[in-house]
Amino acid sequence: MATRSSPESQGSRMYNELIAVHTIMRRGSGLITNAYDARAAGKPVDAKTLISTSRWFVGFVHHHHQSEDELFWPVLRRLFPQAVASLDALTAEHEVLDEELDKLAAAVDALRAGARAADAGLRSAERIEEVLLKHLDAEEPVLQELFQQVPDDDIIRLRKAIVDGAPKTGPHLVFGLMVDPERVPGYADMSANFPGVVRLLRRPLLRRYDKVKLALGQ
Repeated sequence: MATRSSPESQGSRMYNELIAVHTIMRRGSGLITNAYDARAAGKPVDAKTLISTSRWFVGFVHHHHQSEDELFWPVLRRLFPQAVASLDALTAEHEVLDEELDKLAAAVDALRAGARAADAGLRSAERIEEVLLKHLDAEEPVLQELFQQVPDDDIIRLRKAIVDGAPKTGPHLVFGLMVDPERVPGYADMSANFPGVVRLLRRPLLRRYDKVKLALGQ
């Protein structure tokens, strides 16, 4: 007699969504770094597109870390006091990364003002990619273990708070980075959080993403 598999916990679903967001950040960091590298090498990269994409990336990563520090970590500290040291270490890494993001934002402002800021932008983007990848690799095993144990009611409340406060800019970049070069783990769970109208616009948003990549020399 076949047995019915147990339903996926809310914590497991939230971890899938986390991996989707982390993959967007990993790929977004690579997109930005490659664009600044191309521009520094004198290749045709549209400055306006580079500025807008860089600003989106800075805002996206800032919001994610703010959500973790202000929403997730207090719940995890309450439920798992043994994990406080690990969470404090992750917060410290957020602060280091935020400093690097601010440097990239400054390079973007200089670029918008007409300065030749490609080299400064490249240095910042490369440093962000280095720090970000190391941070995410350290964070994911910690959260995978903890999320499985968080009560469903807490997860549902946290998800609502995160979705309600999520940036509304750059849906083409979010969709594009979730499927380029292949669909991220957690794609279905992540997409379910988008407003219905955004899901309906997926195809034109993906076409817009392709145009962004082309403008960024990729």
